[in-house]
Amino acid sequence: MTTASTGSYVMPTYARLPVTFVRGELATLWDENGKAYLDALAGISVCNIGHAHPEVADVISEQARTLVHTSNVYHIAYQEALGAKLCQLSGMEKVFFGNSGAEANEAAIKLARFHGNRKGIAVPSIIVMSDSFHGRTMATLTATGNPKVQTGFAPLVEGFIRAPYGDAQAVADLLAQNNNIVAVMVEPIQGEGGIRVPPADYLPKLRALCDQYDCLLMLDEIQAGLCRTGYWFAWQASNTKPDVMTLAKALGNGMPIGACLVSGKASDLFSAGNHGSTFGGNPLACRTALTVLGIMERDQLASKAAELGAYMLEQFKAKLAHTQGVTAVRGRGLMLGIELERDCGDLVKQALEQGLLINVTAAKVIRLLPPLIITQAQADQIVNLVVDLVQRFLAVQSR
Repeated sequence: MTTASTGSYVMPTYARLPVTFVRGELATLWDENGKAYLDALAGISVCNIGHAHPEVADVISEQARTLVHTSNVYHIAYQEALGAKLCQLSGMEKVFFGNSGAEANEAAIKLARFHGNRKGIAVPSIIVMSDSFHGRTMATLTATGNPKVQTGFAPLVEGFIRAPYGDAQAVADLLAQNNNIVAVMVEPIQGEGGIRVPPADYLPKLRALCDQYDCLLMLDEIQAGLCRTGYWFAWQASNTKPDVMTLAKALGNGMPIGACLVSGKASDLFSAGNHGSTFGGNPLACRTALTVLGIMERDQLASKAAELGAYMLEQFKAKLAHTQGVTAVRGRGLMLGIELERDCGDLVKQALEQGLLINVTAAKVIRLLPPLIITQAQADQIVNLVVDLVQRFLAVQSR
């Protein structure tokens, strides 16, 4: 089936690139003409263990032939096992499973509302951050700190208060002024916002404020979690355990699944009938996710991401140090960003022509999220190709 035969029937919600991939293996994708591409995006931090991993493929095939779906009105053994594994890795206590990151964040928002209503707050409010991204449903769209993606969807959902990302004092001021605040929702590292890494004491300060004001600290780890930043979860870099944590993307390595984890004062909020999902946590998705976590653990991908990410960050900083027009190189683990002075969306197509898949977010930031299984040679190839693309782009733009 070709792109031309199906494209006109799909809503144009994406400005799709002129390529159709038909096969993948580890960090390489091939298009319908047989051209190979080095993937430095991993489906936007989804395929952390690479494309078409044989162990995952075998499990999906076997489980699809055994049992795909029953319904959450029955016990699901793989769901229980996956919940136990996630709690063992994170120190959290309970899990709700959905089908996506947006659903995981919807569950988190509902938990915050429930927490507020239990406290007798009529209009519970959540502090969310500028330049954040939490999803495309109405509540997560409202929580997202990007007016562009909200345009045309008014009226938005009430109960969200915005603060500048990385500014703990701004959060403290809001909490002191408003008795209706019940939660703080934040990404440990902003992905869509431009690979923005907050000050080292940011999350610990938010944790202390949430404890002081009896609020839930809710961390959106959908892009940064699951070994991407050199830790199983990005909050572990500062040892700042949340009350609520959301996951998706890499959890199924492409199989749709989302998870909302709770601990402490959030652990007993939901009971039967408070929330649900028809497909969430089905046997196929949960067994796949269990396999993915097992591979990440066995192959020590958090450590690999930390080591290779530090190397790539150092290489980018050294090679771009004297390139006029580069304003910042930042990141943690294999979550890397290069910010330019000007919009650089054209670089995505230029990279595609060179057989490299990258992304530009926040208009000016080259976002790199390669699979965690890339080799040293592939890491060097990404660095050299991106540096060359950036320098050529800036040289042309300055003429």
